[in-house]
Amino acid sequence: MRVLLSGFAPFGGSKWNASWEAVRRLDGMQTGESIELFATKLPVTYNEAAERLLASARVICPDIIIAVGQAGGRKAITPECFAVNRIHSERPDNDGVIIKEQRISENGPQRYASDLPLNEIVSAIQHMNIPAELSEDAGTFVCNHVFYNLMHGLQKFEKPIIGGFIHVPYLSEQIKNSESPSLHIEQLTEAMRIAAVESAHDLLNQTKLCETK
Repeated sequence: MRVLLSGFAPFGGSKWNASWEAVRRLDGMQTGESIELFATKLPVTYNEAAERLLASARVICPDIIIAVGQAGGRKAITPECFAVNRIHSERPDNDGVIIKEQRISENGPQRYASDLPLNEIVSAIQHMNIPAELSEDAGTFVCNHVFYNLMHGLQKFEKPIIGGFIHVPYLSEQIKNSESPSLHIEQLTEAMRIAAVESAHDLLNQTKLCETK
């Protein structure tokens, strides 16, 4: 079983992006019951990020896609429940583009629910003494834009693929002169590995259940 994880390039002049630092260490790893992990880096741009992720999926042909983003100020790993059909931010993306009060898809649903086993992911990460909790949605910036387009785009793939989005806090290295919460890179990477494994196990169990019916 193949799991594709994506992380974002540094944003707004920062040296790091915690999401990419976490998932890039998993690229090429095999874990659990023949679960292969792959990682791809996305630009922090409305124009390219989602298409880059879907293009990677077409090459890698994963069974599961977990998009990962950085959420400065959060203290825990936060799997997102929903992607919303809305773009709104005062901040520019890395292309300098600012979009306010716009729908992502004129004909798409108001929101998509994550396919990932969210409660199981949170519980497994917490079991490793890493803070984790559910989040309602991924906001209205590039992270949510990727999440929504991922779920929208997966419907067009011939092969069934499940997808979802997880936000991670800052890396400890990013907040040396700040009071913002953070986690060590080892914690972030282990949390993303756990998320991939839990998602794969859940999908395998669903497949076995279908086969017995």
